[in-house]
Amino acid sequence: MDSLTLPRSILLALWLAEPSPGSGPVDRLLAAVQGEDEPHRIADGGTLAELVTRWASGPRTVAAVLPAPGDPAGAPALVAGAAQEAGEAVLVHTPEGDWAAVPQVEVFGSVYEPGHLVTWQVTPVPPWQTALVGQVGTLREAERDLTTALARATEALTSLDVARWREDAAEQIAALSSGADPGWQLPAGLDQRRVRMLTTAARLRAIVDLATGDDGAAVNLWQVDQRSTALRDVDRAARRALAAATHPGPPQR
Repeated sequence: MDSLTLPRSILLALWLAEPSPGSGPVDRLLAAVQGEDEPHRIADGGTLAELVTRWASGPRTVAAVLPAPGDPAGAPALVAGAAQEAGEAVLVHTPEGDWAAVPQVEVFGSVYEPGHLVTWQVTPVPPWQTALVGQVGTLREAERDLTTALARATEALTSLDVARWREDAAEQIAALSSGADPGWQLPAGLDQRRVRMLTTAARLRAIVDLATGDDGAAVNLWQVDQRSTALRDVDRAARRALAAATHPGPPQR
């Protein structure tokens, strides 16, 4: 893992929340979200470009959620299964209604030149804003949980005894911890508090991904289980922090 990536739903939510309509911002959104993917499509026909243009034509509220098996993380019940399988979803509210969009990714090509076909399944859902705040919490709460998670990650990685890992894993963890600019395409107006949260949470999640791929210096199943539990808790906090960085807060009355 030479670079950090953000889930497509996080990028789509951040860019779609930008207030400026018009072709320029939509083009920048598509460049950021699609990256090197093939042009994204919608399951019932059309392209992501057409869908975004429609949603961006008027007022809207947008958020992303990053569920995992057993943790819907704020995904509406109608799409909870698909969102948990995908690991992400975008929630959109407009005057015309509320939707959840879940990306389905098909990988093609080789490990040296991989390609991705992405199809978004868009489903009408009940209003989600109030429920999301109740289930996921606020940006401040996510920051606090992320700080706690960082402490847990340090403890877990210490117990993993990185020095006894395969050398490439230790090097990748060191690179992820270095604080280098991840090079993401983010909206220019995104406040630095959210950028810091995105960066910290993405690094933490990538480190956890590496850590869970090796039992390190564990000598028994109890140690493996304890470490796995700690790392799952850390990943949960990182997922929620990434999502919280896209959340608009409680709906206005």
